[in-house]
Amino acid sequence: MKVQLTDDQRAFIREALQSGRIHQEEDALREAMLLWEERERRRLHILASVDSAEASLARNEGRQINSPEEAQQLANEVKRRASAKLPRVQKEAH
Repeated sequence: MKVQLTDDQRAFIREALQSGRIHQEEDALREAMLLWEERERRRLHILASVDSAEASLARNEGRQINSPEEAQQLANEVKRRASAKLPRVQKEAH
């Protein structure tokens, strides 16, 4: 496979090599692929979550928000649930 890089991309890789952040040019491609794969996994997870939410709404399982206070309460609840999942998500990423 041939990969065409811009002059800026080549300079970026050279700087990473000189600073010791990477040891060979191929390391840059491997890291880029890992980041891309991670981003795609997150994108697919988000799409699945949206599909699930839409299906839930179609079943009338939605939650009606009638005031700024209720919106804040929901936001706090979402943050709390996300924080509870965060350590598990970080472990799965490594």
